[in-house]
Amino acid sequence: MTLVLRVLGVLALLMGLLWMGQGAGLIMWPASSFMLEQKIWILWGGVLALAGTGLLVLAQRRR
Repeated sequence: MTLVLRVLGVLALLMGLLWMGQGAGLIMWPASSFMLEQKIWILWGGVLALAGTGLLVLAQRRR
C-alpha cells in the first residue's frame, strides 16, 4: 500500500509542477496545449502538487 501511495504521490507532484509551469508560461510544451499561459493552471497545479506531497507524507507515516 505504501508503494502505491508513493507512486501516486510522485506522479501527482510532478504533474502539478508541470501544470504550474505551463500555466506560468515557463514550460511551453506541447505547443498546442490549451494550458499555456493560463494563470488558473498555476492554482490547479499547486493544488495537485500539494495533494501529491500529502500522499508522500501519508506513505512515509505508514511505514
